[in-house]
Amino acid sequence: MSSKQQELTREARLPQLDRDLAAQLAAVEYTRVADLLDRLTPEQWEAPTDCPAWDVRDMAGHMLGMVQMAASVPELIRQQATATWTARRRGGLQIDALTALQVEKNSRLTPGEIAREYRRLSPRAMRNRRRAPEFLRRQTMVEETDGRWSVGYLVDVILTRDPFMHRIDITRATGTTMVATADHERVIVADVVREWAQRHGRPYVLELSGPAGGRWEVGDGTGERLAMDPFEFCRATSGRAPAPGLLATQVPF
Repeated sequence: MSSKQQELTREARLPQLDRDLAAQLAAVEYTRVADLLDRLTPEQWEAPTDCPAWDVRDMAGHMLGMVQMAASVPELIRQQATATWTARRRGGLQIDALTALQVEKNSRLTPGEIAREYRRLSPRAMRNRRRAPEFLRRQTMVEETDGRWSVGYLVDVILTRDPFMHRIDITRATGTTMVATADHERVIVADVVREWAQRHGRPYVLELSGPAGGRWEVGDGTGERLAMDPFEFCRATSGRAPAPGLLATQVPF
């Protein structure tokens, strides 16, 4: 581990996005997801995804569970307490217990009901995230596999990256087109690139294609050179795809 990685491990990770921009990205991402769910056919809801044991319907149930949690403080407390108890009783990671709880919670909803509830609750989830007080955002939490995060990093970054990554999963599973624009997808990708570069701390040249892509370089041009699709970059750095070299440095989603 480099000295830079050790430093990042010791310190709680902070969001690097402007708070207003983070709120804008969250609102647009929720809408993007709701629009995608509305377009899915019955057959597409049953398609397997890159997440083991989840079809699209299961994945959407988890995504709705995250929105339900963000939209209601009592629901947040209930889900977190249940997941903590389950993980301690049965072993395993709390995040795995949480996502399993969310899938089970929404398993009795029809695809149409999942889509409608997602659209209905996401504005409330967005408002609650935006209103998180500064004293709470400064608090440090320990993520089981990634070290110390600030609550602000969770609220501003991870709760937007999660639906973004699952939108990639769903479009890949169903053969639908992933929306790619410079003012939304590229901003999220650029934040992932910035964090990825900080985590590995080495020189590189990265070229990502299309509207969501761009070119990033650190060093004198002698580092590893990578050229690829921006969403495949996100899949690689999330651990979903084979990732040699610097791509093996993972970023949380």
